[in-house]
Amino acid sequence: MVLLLAFIGMFVLMFFGLEIFVSMGLAGVLYLLITGNAPLNLIASNMVQGLSNYTLLAIPFFMLVGELMNASGMTKRVINMSKFFIGSFKGGLAYAAIFVNMLIACISGSAPADCSAVSSVLVPEMSKENYPEDFAAAINCSASILGPIIPPSIPMIVLSVLVNISTGRLFLAGILPGLLLTGSLIVLSYFLMKKMDIKIVKEKKSLGLFLHLFKDSVLALFAPFIILVGILTGMVTVTEVSMLAAAYVLVIGMFVYRTITIKVFFEVLKKTVLFASSIMMLFGIVGIFQYFVAVEQVSKYLSGVIASYNLSPIVFLMVVNIFLLFVGMIIDAIPAMTIFMPMLLPLAVDLGIDPVHFGIIVVVNLMIGLLTPPVGALLYVESKISKVPFGRLSKAVAPFTLVMIGGLLVITYVPFLSTFLPNLLMGGV
Repeated sequence: MVLLLAFIGMFVLMFFGLEIFVSMGLAGVLYLLITGNAPLNLIASNMVQGLSNYTLLAIPFFMLVGELMNASGMTKRVINMSKFFIGSFKGGLAYAAIFVNMLIACISGSAPADCSAVSSVLVPEMSKENYPEDFAAAINCSASILGPIIPPSIPMIVLSVLVNISTGRLFLAGILPGLLLTGSLIVLSYFLMKKMDIKIVKEKKSLGLFLHLFKDSVLALFAPFIILVGILTGMVTVTEVSMLAAAYVLVIGMFVYRTITIKVFFEVLKKTVLFASSIMMLFGIVGIFQYFVAVEQVSKYLSGVIASYNLSPIVFLMVVNIFLLFVGMIIDAIPAMTIFMPMLLPLAVDLGIDPVHFGIIVVVNLMIGLLTPPVGALLYVESKISKVPFGRLSKAVAPFTLVMIGGLLVITYVPFLSTFLPNLLMGGV
């Protein structure tokens, strides 16, 4: 009962606009004051312990990679290369938006960063070719959720630290689901664009132009190669590969492209630190909630409820999907993981569900939540970039959201998609 009161207090504080980590901390104080289970300095000690995990360093470094990619102009070079191959087809820029987001996903792992980088370039280009502005904004917004699903992924790093799942296995598990969602977006876009009067710009193509674009973008295309090889071979840890990728992009931006000056670099650092610190504060405070869950034996209680209703894994996963899709509408992905994942994962494991597969289900669910109002973070980012009003953008994104929910159901009930590559490349659990 006291734990429920603490949760209610936390959500009330969040509703009134307090930062999530402040709301969680005050709820923790409320719980300890009422129960007297432990002294208040438990919160301070948990904050120190929560931030001591070495893997957490990968989060700010992958964020830094994404910001440096944008500042160096690498993203625009990748877009130009993509346009050479598919930009002259009807709907080519829409397909380019999906393809570039898939490729940039191999570098940054952050949906808002991908959305901002790609949309700022492609939305104006699509406007010139008579794409409906709502559709142009919607396809760019929707494609950006591929970023946290295809490795590397900041939410997957968060998840691995929270519930002690191998980061490498989670990264590999996201590849096939990410490709499935990419294909779903392409198919839907094809049918939506059939009736659109899109202007087709026929650009003269030549070997010389290709070689110029390839020379201009090859160093940018090499960045995801570094990350994927490092992860797949196990030569470096996830944290180390994030540092290597950041160093690579910085060197290329400063000394080859010469687009990153000292001033720009410090602006990028400032932006990265501000964004990363908000996530780190959550890790500082989440330990107290894990303590609550353990002391109150929440997982044991919920296991008893599941047993009493004789829920099968199929029904359990359906309930989890519905619950997380709802949660994603009102809470951002990382706070939702920190609050609910420590309770849900033990239940899934008790039902024989592979923890890596379950982790992918959670990530895809909460990434879809970035597209659903009223919180939908990507809707706000895209609305600001494209100047399409929030309400109209929410309506335009709806078909893409429904298609991705369909993809989520396939990912949920075909575990092979999530478990094949981790088991093949890293061995069975």
